[in-house]
Amino acid sequence: MNRREQAEMAARFRARHLARPVLLLPNAWDAMSARLFAAAGFTELATTSGGVAWGLGYPDGESAPWPEVVSATARIVRAARIPVTADIEAGYAETPDELAAHVREIIGAGVVGINLEDSRHDHSLRSTDDAVARLRAARAAADHEGVPICINARCDVFLVSGTADTSHFAEAIERCRAYLAAGADCVYPFGLRDPATIADFVKAVDKPVNVTGRPGMPDAAALEKLGVARITIASAPALVAMSAIQKMADDLRSGTFGSLTSALNRADAQRLFQ
Repeated sequence: MNRREQAEMAARFRARHLARPVLLLPNAWDAMSARLFAAAGFTELATTSGGVAWGLGYPDGESAPWPEVVSATARIVRAARIPVTADIEAGYAETPDELAAHVREIIGAGVVGINLEDSRHDHSLRSTDDAVARLRAARAAADHEGVPICINARCDVFLVSGTADTSHFAEAIERCRAYLAAGADCVYPFGLRDPATIADFVKAVDKPVNVTGRPGMPDAAALEKLGVARITIASAPALVAMSAIQKMADDLRSGTFGSLTSALNRADAQRLFQ
């Protein structure tokens, strides 16, 4: 994929947030998961910072070396053969300039979008001004590269506070409006799950909103009716796969082989990559 093709894909992906049906993105963590999601019929996908980090042998939270994350993302893009947006946490950067450099590098991996968080790893929130400066730097870096990536600004007010009460709701709205004005295309109020609150949030922001799909929440069609533009599922697929391997490991440790039965065989796996 050349830079012109990447730019065209990024523009289409960005515009997709303004269309219907709701954009449901599975979160891949390696080449195999990316190919499986693509083979299932998904036409775009996201990465998960947790899944990528665990696959590289590190805990989540920007512990994996940035060059390894970029390389892993490039492999996911190559294997997916569909547009990929990357979860880069807080950009592995303390300053806007360092963030801009990392945005240019992840664009070099072939992505069409990024997630950018407004919290630190000590679970504190950056100031709104700091978060806005970082988003402006990310947008300027993308403009410099000529790739109009979709910037999904993750707002962690609800995650950090642990509640979506009136005061925190108002703060999240204020932050998200500032993020959109700074160049974000979509906002992601992480931790927001209540349907009525989601509907109120979407109405107040009046721009594309991303929510996390979780067991017990309304399905994608119902979330679309609430006005949601984009749904991601974070590290859930990676954890489901890890749970299956853990169960298999426990069975093998006991000396039994029944858990080695699978719906996917070697020939199926080979065909995914042909």
